Amino acid sequence: MITKEAVIEKLKEVKDPELDIDVYTLGLIYDISIENGEVAVLMTLTTPFCPYGNEIVESVEEKIYELKPNGVKVEITFDPPWEAPKGLRDILGV
Repeated sequence: MITKEAVIEKLKEVKDPELDIDVYTLGLIYDISIENGEVAVLMTLTTPFCPYGNEIVESVEEKIYELKPNGVKVEITFDPPWEAPKGLRDILGV
């Protein structure tokens, strides 16, 4: 059985190539749902013009597929726009 915690651990292995920080810590993951063995992820990117957007989405899918789900759906949204979480802003000094 796939758990949300297992999905989160896989997402922590996917790094943003520009910032070298994982997508979960960056706050790019808005929602994770698991239904009938299928994993759905609602996420965003740091900007709609992110040059690594496709690469990041593919990496998210690949990592989740390592858990052997029945399927994976990754949906991108920019509503709300990404904002770095407070803990991350503290680490980055912004």
